[in-house]
Amino acid sequence: MVLPSCGQNNNKKAQTADENASVVYFTKDISPEGLIKVYEALGVEAKGRVAVKISTGESMLSNHLRPELIGPLVKKVNANLVECNTAYAGNRQQTADHWKAIEEHGYTAIATVDIMDEEGEMKIPVVDDKWIKYDIVGSHLQNYDFMINLAHFKGHAMGGFGGVLKNASIGVASRNGKTYIHTAGKAEDYNQLWQNLPEGWMNSPENNTPFIESMSAAAQAVHEYFKGKNGIVYIDVMNNISIDCDCDGNPHAPTIQDIGIAASLDPVALDKFCLDQVFNLPNDENNDTKALLERINQRHGTRIVYRGEEAGLGTTKYSVVEL
Repeated sequence: MVLPSCGQNNNKKAQTADENASVVYFTKDISPEGLIKVYEALGVEAKGRVAVKISTGESMLSNHLRPELIGPLVKKVNANLVECNTAYAGNRQQTADHWKAIEEHGYTAIATVDIMDEEGEMKIPVVDDKWIKYDIVGSHLQNYDFMINLAHFKGHAMGGFGGVLKNASIGVASRNGKTYIHTAGKAEDYNQLWQNLPEGWMNSPENNTPFIESMSAAAQAVHEYFKGKNGIVYIDVMNNISIDCDCDGNPHAPTIQDIGIAASLDPVALDKFCLDQVFNLPNDENNDTKALLERINQRHGTRIVYRGEEAGLGTTKYSVVEL
């Protein structure tokens, strides 16, 4: 059953006419040129030491954003690509293995890459302390003045979906920070992740809600951190959309046609826009949306945008400027 909050939108004029809505820029052109176009539409100059936060992908079978798509933008803003190690066992949990994956996936050929928790971690304050009392991030975050949060919008096994909010929260967190978010403040040691997850969370939206709301809080912490510096902007690329995340080394094949690239200064509005694109697609021979929508609903995934709105991170109301 589709959640009413992200179901068919029959009132688009009212939504886009709200003077309190955040602007989302959108292009159907999924190319290096299209990516640069949506970034430039934001009208914010990347100043100082610039980080572009991506997911480096678990394997070459993963649907992570490829170097040939993102390379020209990264070069244009003279940025480092940044990432952190994973809390789950895999090709990117240990730094040495992660570096091997980064090189194999072609990222070192387009930019300097920084595994931000390679030399440790640090805590930054949260605004929303319902579940977590701070955010544990890679210590190298302090080396950057400006961030482009460049996310691949797709499904996710635990969060229902992943966009810029997940990329700012789980993506910027260290291994221990990821554990702290996943367990909603119960554990900070990545070796203790699985035994601290609530029983039955996969089939109970209520049991998964603390994790979803903790992600929102961590994303807001990163947002506020860069607001105190030179700023942060957000981009979601809606291509190769599968029910599985880029952290899955053997993901389900994409079942939805590529949609486009969207950008905003408001991460809540941006992820809500992307959710609406998927929820409003007809389930037909071109787009098999059933599995992804079921996953988002079962994991209570849309809760992240509403918790972000409640905490003051952004708004779910948006107006769209199509480029």
